[in-house]
Amino acid sequence: MNAFDFLTGTWDVTNRWRTDFLDADSAWEEFPAVSRASRHFDGGASFDEIVFPTKGFGGLTLRLFDREREEWSLYWSSRRTGTLFPPVTGRFDGGRGVFEGEDTHAGKAVRVRFVWSGTAPGESPRWEQFFSLDEGATWIHNWTMDFARRP
Repeated sequence: MNAFDFLTGTWDVTNRWRTDFLDADSAWEEFPAVSRASRHFDGGASFDEIVFPTKGFGGLTLRLFDREREEWSLYWSSRRTGTLFPPVTGRFDGGRGVFEGEDTHAGKAVRVRFVWSGTAPGESPRWEQFFSLDEGATWIHNWTMDFARRP
């Protein structure tokens, strides 16, 4: 529990994503975002809204800690679709969080991995996304977010 307390506050976010999430050789594109995160349930829940002003969309993430399984479930919803994506689940170990789940992208089944790092006090958090088309045998790194806290 309390693993996402580091995210509470307002952040300027530098995004880099692949122009094709399923092609490891596609070009990287960089763009800004602003994230506002809050802590709930005494650290057992985290909520944030992120806006991508140059992309014209935004999204929400709800993170819930399952005390029995000692595991987090992360749920994403995009303003573009208004639907809740399937969750990724996992935990932090030594300041690094790894979360995985099943989803689809461009009509193809993908295994999704989110990785959080740089979460210790004084560090700059980083979120990374990976897709696998072969049930986790290989991964395509397709999105990175670097967070800088607003004063």
